[in-house]
Amino acid sequence: MKNSAANIPVVIVGGGPVGLFLAIALLKNGIDCKVIEKRKEPVADSRSLGIHPVSLELFDELGITTPFLEEGLKIKRGIALTATKKLGEIHFSDCPKPHDYILACPQSTTERILRDELRKLNKDALITKAEFIRFEESENSVTTYFSRGQETQQISSQFLIGCDGKNSQVRQASSIHFSGKRYPDTYIMGDFTDTTDFGADAAVFLPKDGLIECFPLPNGMRRWVVKTRDYISDPVDEILASFVKQRIGHDISGTKSTMLSSFGVQHFVAESFAKGRVLLAGDAAHVVSPIGGQGMNLGWLGAWKMAKQLSSARHPDPESLLAYSDQHKKIAAKVARRAEVNMRLGRASAVPMFKDWMIKGILHSPLKQNVAQLFTMRGLNDWWL
Repeated sequence: MKNSAANIPVVIVGGGPVGLFLAIALLKNGIDCKVIEKRKEPVADSRSLGIHPVSLELFDELGITTPFLEEGLKIKRGIALTATKKLGEIHFSDCPKPHDYILACPQSTTERILRDELRKLNKDALITKAEFIRFEESENSVTTYFSRGQETQQISSQFLIGCDGKNSQVRQASSIHFSGKRYPDTYIMGDFTDTTDFGADAAVFLPKDGLIECFPLPNGMRRWVVKTRDYISDPVDEILASFVKQRIGHDISGTKSTMLSSFGVQHFVAESFAKGRVLLAGDAAHVVSPIGGQGMNLGWLGAWKMAKQLSSARHPDPESLLAYSDQHKKIAAKVARRAEVNMRLGRASAVPMFKDWMIKGILHSPLKQNVAQLFTMRGLNDWWL
């Protein structure tokens, strides 16, 4: 058994986008921390890619925005269409500046940048190839045990924070109940060479057979997301291409693809985001529908609030962190409701003309600005600031 570090304020399990961001926020607020991550390198594919203005404003506060702007792509307009005609537009450029856009940045790039920024603050903060085993909690501290190769190591800290995803081992070890449901909605998505004329615009098609979304990516690629009737267990390029061709008449067959996967939709939330000296953030605390791209950003907002809560008290105690749990659960519920509305709009419709009429009416009325605010995660009461 090896003691990896002396007693420090915080240990974070999980070095994905939320865990890395949280570590940066803590260090910027003068709180030392360690991040335990089982992977040696960042994820290799694009996965989550939309960075919303509310998150970019937090990046500004931390001084880490520039590399994201250098490598990401700004989306300032979204276009809604049926299979054959345009219904309307949403202009994110009408939203508050300076970040009047959604930034498309593959998760592989996001994690690499966050790792680089973390190492600038503390080159030893990220412990890779380290797998969480268990923890022991006392009145004043938490001891976290993890493995590296054949060796078991331990770190003592004031708080342990689980940022280790929807199947969080930290949450399970804490016996925090995780409840929710799975929706019948299923999708296939992939990144293909962009052969559209949309340029830097996002497009959402609402044909009668179900939603198709496409978003621009850096380096001339485009993300396609297609609603399917059933879960496709073995997705291949040809399946996604056939859906796109059949529903909207656009041909992407034979073009280069760099990522392809199927996914279902679920909404789960932890009973509490704080229990004793153990806290949860990101998907470990809440899982929302990926339609609308708000899950990763919601995790960042919660991590920001958590860092502020820990730094505001000279000697933070578990009771003081219950406010974080209560507030963030309310915001997570609001984001989940928005995501569910987005998902329902994309379902196949028995009366497509009514849905088209409704969407067209909204996008040609003063309500259009409200839609832009919703899609960019505004109106969450700015509780994280």
